[in-house]
Amino acid sequence: MADKILEVINLSKYFKTPRGMLHAVDDVSFDIEKGKTLGIVGESGCGKSTAGRAILRLTEPTAGQVIFEGTDITKLNVRQMNQKRRDMQIIFQDPFSSLDPRKTINQTVSEPIIANKILTDKEKIRARVRELMEVVGLAERLINSYPHELDGGRRQRIGIARALAMNPKFIVCDEPVSALDVSIQAQILNLMKDLQKQLGLTYIFITHDLSVINHFSDDIAVMYLGKLVEKAPAEELFTYPLHPYTQALLSAIPVPEVGGPKRQRIILKGEITSPINLPDECRFAKRCIYADDKCLEKNPELREIKPGHFISCCYSERFLSDIYRR
Repeated sequence: MADKILEVINLSKYFKTPRGMLHAVDDVSFDIEKGKTLGIVGESGCGKSTAGRAILRLTEPTAGQVIFEGTDITKLNVRQMNQKRRDMQIIFQDPFSSLDPRKTINQTVSEPIIANKILTDKEKIRARVRELMEVVGLAERLINSYPHELDGGRRQRIGIARALAMNPKFIVCDEPVSALDVSIQAQILNLMKDLQKQLGLTYIFITHDLSVINHFSDDIAVMYLGKLVEKAPAEELFTYPLHPYTQALLSAIPVPEVGGPKRQRIILKGEITSPINLPDECRFAKRCIYADDKCLEKNPELREIKPGHFISCCYSERFLSDIYRR
């Protein structure tokens, strides 16, 4: 069995509001093997980005454990966490707002190297910056350029180079291509795949675009209102989606073939449950066509109903048997 690099156990993040506690992330558990990619997908506001930040302790978790290479990082003090951050990095969604407009590429990429005293000699630091620029596909002539002088693709390459500056083992990719044109998206995704193979990186890839995540991830976790509702290997999730929410998400993917077979669109109806002071019931029940009184009795736990395939639903076995009868 491959080694686990990350294990997330019952992770929760709540925010206090005037109306009560907002459950942004609620009792989320999963693990990732070294060198693999876990895709986390869901509609806006489902808590996927908050989960990524809580794993890195960019926002402090309310409860739960994050075990990275055998160490529970939620128990580390500031100094210990700063050391651990060398191995855990993030690529942000917006490549422009995540970069300091007053700093050149050289200054941006060299900042973590200098701050963590990875290198101290100026020539060696500059050589390392040039090396990282070459790795991510940035021309050396741009080394003194500012973010506003570059397009979105090049800006995101700067963000990737900055994340790689510490030689990390694990990177949270928070919708890294959603702000880019489609052609640029493909370039960045190919770059990230190549870097994963070359450097043995492990990714959490957060996105709302299922057509992107299918080709990039080894496993996919689907989030809804702060909870994981389904998790499975990517190919299996796309072939045999079990949860009604997952089925609705997959039905929304456009078919790129003119005159090809059309996907049966599942239109979700009903009101989205408020994430504040959530009742103990299935969070998808108000929008689910299969929901009945049983779904309102208790929020179902995420259970493994076949090897590697997890689902949080009162009728998971029924959906599984329906698929095998097709």
